[in-house]
Amino acid sequence: MTQGTLFGLGVGPGDPELLTLKAARVLAGVSVVLAAASPKNDASRALEIAAPHLPAEAEVLRLDFPMTRDRAALTAAWRENAEKTLEVLDAGRDAAFLTLGDPMTYSTFGYLLRTLGELGPLPRVEIVPGITSYQAAAARIARPLVEAEESLLVIPGVCSAEKLEKLLACADNAVILKAYRNLPEIRAALDRLDLTRSSMFVSRLGLPGELVCEDLADAPETPHYFSLILVRKEKA
Repeated sequence: MTQGTLFGLGVGPGDPELLTLKAARVLAGVSVVLAAASPKNDASRALEIAAPHLPAEAEVLRLDFPMTRDRAALTAAWRENAEKTLEVLDAGRDAAFLTLGDPMTYSTFGYLLRTLGELGPLPRVEIVPGITSYQAAAARIARPLVEAEESLLVIPGVCSAEKLEKLLACADNAVILKAYRNLPEIRAALDRLDLTRSSMFVSRLGLPGELVCEDLADAPETPHYFSLILVRKEKA
């Protein structure tokens, strides 16, 4: 039996209309949809975004990925989900693993791909890129991410305040993703570098409860998981 193809498929930041034409075509043709979710939640946000593009007969297989830093728990979950994925592919069925934004940017798909490689020869894999949250946020507020010779640095907001400040100091412009966990420390770092006035907070983009704050002081103390900050250094 011919092994099925695994598609790593980016569904974009939240608006179902921001799926690419290729992503919609792939979804219409696969027999199994792999939806990553937290064991603490019944819903998968990526699945909700992709739902308008799924055929009625598509089988949805939920893959639980715990939100933890426990390396042993994470490794066990990745292995279990990789084995479930292989079962589908070995049955000759094509499957699409849904991921928010882009499959190659801070995505669970990267861990799944690595674990599949550890279990044996990689199956056929095709990656369908998706629109990232920071691209959509820049479009939402009509602010260019980079111009001319400027650089753009993508930073995870969960890194230490010291590392964050060091990275921001050397960047022309920056995107701080996952700004939900350490927002007070992020704001303090931006204040020290005199970047607060040129930074904007965006949360739940394209989803109910969307929030755009031109003043970081207006951002909630405990923001939603889908939150980011766009930083643009003011030029002399």
